[in-house]
Amino acid sequence: MSLKSKLNRLKPHLSAGVKGEKQVLLTESSAVDVPFRERWEQESVNPYFMDEDYCLIREVKYPLSQQHGHYCFSDFLTAVEIWNKLSVSHPLSAQGHRADELFFFDTETTGLGGGVGNTIFLLGYASISGNELVLRQHILPHPGAEVPLYQSFLEKVNYKTLVTYNGKSFDWPQVKTRHTLVREHVPKLPAFGHFDLFHAARRLWKHKLERLKLAAVEKEVLGVERIDDIPGYLAPMIYFDFIESKLPDGMIGIIKHNEMDILSLITLYTHLTFQICGVDMNQTRPESYEVGRWFASLGEKSEAEKVLRKLTTGIDLTSFQAKLTLAFQHKKEHEWEVARKLFVDVVDSGDERMMLTACLELAKIHEHRLKDYQLAINYCKKAIFLITQSKILVKLTGQMTLEQLQTRLIRLEQKQAKFPG
Repeated sequence: MSLKSKLNRLKPHLSAGVKGEKQVLLTESSAVDVPFRERWEQESVNPYFMDEDYCLIREVKYPLSQQHGHYCFSDFLTAVEIWNKLSVSHPLSAQGHRADELFFFDTETTGLGGGVGNTIFLLGYASISGNELVLRQHILPHPGAEVPLYQSFLEKVNYKTLVTYNGKSFDWPQVKTRHTLVREHVPKLPAFGHFDLFHAARRLWKHKLERLKLAAVEKEVLGVERIDDIPGYLAPMIYFDFIESKLPDGMIGIIKHNEMDILSLITLYTHLTFQICGVDMNQTRPESYEVGRWFASLGEKSEAEKVLRKLTTGIDLTSFQAKLTLAFQHKKEHEWEVARKLFVDVVDSGDERMMLTACLELAKIHEHRLKDYQLAINYCKKAIFLITQSKILVKLTGQMTLEQLQTRLIRLEQKQAKFPG
């Protein structure tokens, strides 16, 4: 390390206690060669120098009127405003946040595995700043430049919440791993809240999408069309080629791919908010059901009831699904008669699994709560029939095997004989 570099390390300590003095990072930009610098600058990419090394930073700005898929970026402001007016607890709620306190984050790495062997070579994020959306991407020009990469990234990060797609299990843990290797030379990682949109997308659209990769959600749900996009799986190969050749063109393609990922996160968060909060007028019945079921799982009883009750008037599969979810919610609240009526409706749904579930629950309610053993026997027999005569031959999660049902039937018949109606 050069003398100038050592002075840079000591400068914060030497100036401690002097208020208002800005830390000046001494650089050796004139001594550091940046291959194809003019080509990079054509793409709004500029070097960030630190000590005897550098990383690359791209910054682009969009007006909030810019369209990306079905939404403008200004619709994201509306989404945050909706959450701040809604008194409901939800994992994606931005209540208490300003729009500029969220940042949409994505990385590109040399592999899909975890651990120190996997290097992040691109850190990208976007956030609202005034009347613009600002997107920044921090690029690793060679594997030894992680100190300037993370220094440049962390010195400007002052946000409350990350928004990612599968970032809880991959992107952010990988950032933590790589940061550990350079933590003595760069700022600490701040503590963030985290909205992971992958889990929300899986809840709402697993019934309609075979694959839940962001590119599939973009195309099928968000109305985003990528043109001449480089597939993400080629990113490591292109990066390794860039390290060897220093030619920017392949990397520029990856940067544009990463940019699309980040912009789509904004559109996705907006769309999810409009779906969850009942603003999307084009929401399908299955989507509404998944929203209601999500509220039910969160213990938001009134919101679940409000969403699901609207679906129960039909005779389609979604109507019976909504009734079944509501039945379980009322059962949990010990509202046995309301739950019983809903379960009875589901018995005739025509869906074998739901019918079996309803029969089992009705057998339990009539045995333990209403003490009507004959009806409990009838529903138990129907459950046995469904298992033996239909395709339901395996144990369902949380439900009984055929042997257990037969044992229950014997017990019910004994109770009926002892306490005839």
